[in-house]
Amino acid sequence: MSDEILINVTPQETRVAVMQFGVVQELHIERSSARGLVGNIYQGRVCRVLPGMQSAFIEIGLERAAFLHVADIWAQRTDEEQKPIEKLLFEGQSLLVQVIKDPIGTKGARLSTQISFAGRFLVYLPQETHIGISQRIEDEAERVILREKLQQLMPPEEHGGFIIRTMAETAENNELLADIEYLRKLWNDIAEKSKTAPQKTLLYQDLNLALRVLRDFVNEQTDRLLVDSRETYLKMQSFAQAYTSNVLPKLEHYSGERPLFDLYVIEDEIEKALSRKVELKSGGYLIIDQTEALTTIDVNTGGFVGVRSFDDTIFKTNLEASQVIARQLRLRNLGGIIIVDFIDMDNEEHREAVLAEFKKGLSRDRTRMTINGFTALGLVEMTRKRTRESLAHILCEPCPTCQGRGEVKTAKTVCYQILRDIVREARQFNAREYRILASQNVIDMFLEEESQSLAQLGDFIAKPISLQVESQYTQEQYDVVLM
Repeated sequence: MSDEILINVTPQETRVAVMQFGVVQELHIERSSARGLVGNIYQGRVCRVLPGMQSAFIEIGLERAAFLHVADIWAQRTDEEQKPIEKLLFEGQSLLVQVIKDPIGTKGARLSTQISFAGRFLVYLPQETHIGISQRIEDEAERVILREKLQQLMPPEEHGGFIIRTMAETAENNELLADIEYLRKLWNDIAEKSKTAPQKTLLYQDLNLALRVLRDFVNEQTDRLLVDSRETYLKMQSFAQAYTSNVLPKLEHYSGERPLFDLYVIEDEIEKALSRKVELKSGGYLIIDQTEALTTIDVNTGGFVGVRSFDDTIFKTNLEASQVIARQLRLRNLGGIIIVDFIDMDNEEHREAVLAEFKKGLSRDRTRMTINGFTALGLVEMTRKRTRESLAHILCEPCPTCQGRGEVKTAKTVCYQILRDIVREARQFNAREYRILASQNVIDMFLEEESQSLAQLGDFIAKPISLQVESQYTQEQYDVVLM
């Protein structure tokens, strides 16, 4: 078996692992309490127009208003200059919108008024008239053949446009016709609903993760799909019979006693994908730091010393790292700006080979991205389209102790902070005694290394200072109580 897709379903969440030769290449998680919004179509209400930003906030029934930029407002293609947003929208206006990016962090969802939705082989653009073709289909002759085939199949009354997806390369005419019919009916239903639906109404919701697997993930290289839920298996089977009949022989229900993700060691892979450090087989390692603005990936040789020369060691480490980084981007669903700091290479051929290997690893990614060559500082800059939260943002939250810094103040630093606070309090209040409430580590520091500092302060303020351990306190927490 080369490619497998494993689907683990519980009432709370659905998890999908895309495997290649027994190695996890992608992880997707969808929780029933927080399904992704990308692809959803709403009858929105314009609540605020911002001419200075050429943007508007649209209420679609979520906790936060969604964001619409003037560039994402569909308009008839004319020779006229783009109108400013204040000439296109007004407060209180009803507007048909589609989510193109989920809410991420403190940012609301991003919207577009250009509607599109995907079938198995085609993406339907009801407001357009042209036929586009996936960039992954590179053969020019094949592109011409597919465009002509679709033009012949389209009904004469069709006014919408289509994008031909990669999977359409092997599709039969009857399959393409079924896709056209399904997508047109879907749009007619949505358009009809929108005429009478109140503002802030959800008109269309994209398929759940399990069914999106059948539509978007399965390809010719997929050998089988294993689903550990009987109910989900039956729903997928029904969907496949209607829309993706060629997938039916590959779909299997897993009923073994051992949990599916345990059997394939995927739980361990999820834990590793949350770690800051990623070990390389050669002995080197990666350090991955994710911030709101960008992600940095640092490559280190670690314990790898090589057998020939130092340059050769660096080259081999970077080559291995380029493949591992490409996989980690998919596993962790990292998006936005990404900076990769490969180990410095003086040899230009080595740099070109590492970049080529990196691009080869990234070519398996179904997410749109751009990648630049090495900068003058030896960094590789790239962007990866971010439509959903990363794996870490779905599964984790900032540490309550360090508030997401990744570090805590040392016990000695906290001790000195407490001493300064006592001096400050002593100047304002005439207390009988000062009691320090702190964690065990901080109290131990006062009793040992900083005992002299504490005694000197007691003499300086001429008041006794007592200590009390609070086992529930973190290392940075403390209180100074005036007795």
